[in-house]
Amino acid sequence: MRHAHMLSVHAFHRCRPYAMITRSCKLPITFKSFTHILLPISLLHTKFSLDPFLKKEWYKLVAPSIFAAKDCGKTIITKTQGTKIASDGLKGRVIELSLADLQNNESLSWRKVKLCIEDVQGYNCLLNFHGMDMTRDKVCSLIKKRQTIIEGNVDCRTTDGYIVRMFCIAFTKPQDNQIKNTCYAKASQVKGIRAKMVQVMSDLGTKGDLKSLVKELISAPIGEQIEREASGIFPIKDCYIRKVKVLKKPKFDVTALMEWHNDDSGADTGTAVKPETENLVAGSGGRL
Repeated sequence: MRHAHMLSVHAFHRCRPYAMITRSCKLPITFKSFTHILLPISLLHTKFSLDPFLKKEWYKLVAPSIFAAKDCGKTIITKTQGTKIASDGLKGRVIELSLADLQNNESLSWRKVKLCIEDVQGYNCLLNFHGMDMTRDKVCSLIKKRQTIIEGNVDCRTTDGYIVRMFCIAFTKPQDNQIKNTCYAKASQVKGIRAKMVQVMSDLGTKGDLKSLVKELISAPIGEQIEREASGIFPIKDCYIRKVKVLKKPKFDVTALMEWHNDDSGADTGTAVKPETENLVAGSGGRL
């Protein structure tokens, strides 16, 4: 056997383990003599790479001003390299959030809101409304036996050019003092209730812009309005706007997007002016 300090990489593969070599060698073993063979055999042909997160950067997500919490999280993207710009990779990314986090209200945890990144300003991603849905556990908790499920959907165009598809769901309920175990509705009654759903949702979607529609969807009890109008046909319960989809958007406009993010609550609207009081002469019926 040759001396240990003269072993090559190929000879290292054919020799005994490193511990056996050190015992059989007469020459003193130094670090410098083994600099070219001290790596494990499995790493001799391994390509080393850096941590991929060193090439990433974080961007802040800014929700529209109609929600209580504007700072709703962060997202990650690879840094700009050459012609691949980071902001272009962020635009169009869809984020799904819970309405409970956006409104700081845990009772709304069954509602999911989808927001889309429309523009990037610095390290801030400006979000816009993209859709709405219900959690699966909420829908499953509503479905029971011995009742009829009534569903309806409609496509409507808002005044600012968005085409929105809304889905509604409701369930029949037994009448007061009912003895019968089931409360199934006839096909004609289901058709009439579905027509009421479509009418209410269509009026709601076409009377204003998308911003006013989203405000009513997250705050106004639209399901209760449908229940009142359909009560003459058959009593229903648990009526909700189950899902909202944005099918088509108008051409991107920065001014329209900034209207979503401008907080109107802090605007200076002035103070209310008291009406002028007229001093009348008692008993004369005229003015001074």
